[in-house]
Amino acid sequence: MATPLATPVGKTMANPTGVEMKMPTAKQMQESFFDQRMHDLYRNLNVEAQGLRYEVFAKAVTGYLNLKQDNKLGDKQLLTVVDFELPSTEKRLWVLDLAQKQVLFHTLVAHGHNSGENVATNFSNENESNMSSLGFYVTRDEYRGKHGRSLKLDGVDEGFNTNALERSVVMHGADYVSEDFIRQYGRLGRSLGCPALPMDQYEQIIDTVNGGTCLYLNGSNPEYSSKYLNEDVAMTAVLGSNQLI
Repeated sequence: MATPLATPVGKTMANPTGVEMKMPTAKQMQESFFDQRMHDLYRNLNVEAQGLRYEVFAKAVTGYLNLKQDNKLGDKQLLTVVDFELPSTEKRLWVLDLAQKQVLFHTLVAHGHNSGENVATNFSNENESNMSSLGFYVTRDEYRGKHGRSLKLDGVDEGFNTNALERSVVMHGADYVSEDFIRQYGRLGRSLGCPALPMDQYEQIIDTVNGGTCLYLNGSNPEYSSKYLNEDVAMTAVLGSNQLI
């Protein structure tokens, strides 16, 4: 699809009643095109039926495109979204293949012990806080630690998650992330700040998202901000390449 960039700014045309109508500017047409592509991708992935709200999805994709433009991601066109505004009893992690427009995983994920009980309401970037940290991450290398096979996460939102590597906030499997645990305790178990995954899926997820892919942890915090939520940069990425979304 060709991008609608050539319309003169401020051009007018007369409608059948003889009243002049102002044509949208080039910037307005670009914004409309970008918004349409975002909504198309959301519908094609069919994630609304799985509980992923459009506002969270749009933030995650915007950050992904910003990180891509900043050359911080690898070649895999994958985006992992976690919505900590949902309770731990719901499947609130999605791994999205943006190229193939497929949901690769949709599963449970734990939040930090001091972030809350069933719902995470408190977040921190501080060492030993035992809380989850919001924002955008880039997946790094694997290693074997006290939780077995684990995946390092590099937080890129200054002030919100940049201590993730130092805090050893990683993806790992945990037996307290399961439907059985929910039935017994009414919620998932909690980590020391890691997005812990079900034991029967964590290795597959690590295999899929390792090596420089984008992870976005969403949560209820009015103070959260990110330079990677720049819509103009995201729009330029889409209009310039005409791919991904």
